[in-house]
Amino acid sequence: KFAMVAPDVQIDDGKGTILISSEEGETEANNHRKLSDFGIRNGTRLQADDFLQDYTLLINVLHSEDLEKDVEFEVVGDTPENVGPKPSEPTSKNITNGSDDGAQPSTSTGKSQ
Repeated sequence: KFAMVAPDVQIDDGKGTILISSEEGETEANNHRKLSDFGIRNGTRLQADDFLQDYTLLINVLHSEDLEKDVEFEVVGDTPENVGPKPSEPTSKNITNGSDDGAQPSTSTGKSQ
C-alpha cells in the first residue's frame, strides 16, 4: 500500500521494537503475529523507513469498526503517488576560487623529463 521496496518498520515508542526488517529472515517470526501481540493499539505510531528509496513514513494506527466487509485495513492520508523520494534538485556548478572559466584539474600521469 505504501510502495516501499525494502522497509524497516518499528514501533515509534523509543524502545526500538522492529516489526518488519529489510534484512532477510530477521523478523520472519513476526509474520503470523497480530499487531496486538506487540502492544499496538488505537493511537500507536509506527515508523517505516525505506533506505533504498530514501524516505520515511510515520503511520498512525487508528481502530475502526466501520470497515466494509472483508476489508482488514484502510490507508487514509497521502497515497503512494504523493509520498516517496523527492526528485533530485539540479546540481549547481562547482565554482572554485570565484572562477567559472570551465578549467578542469589535470589528470595526466606522465613523467616529466
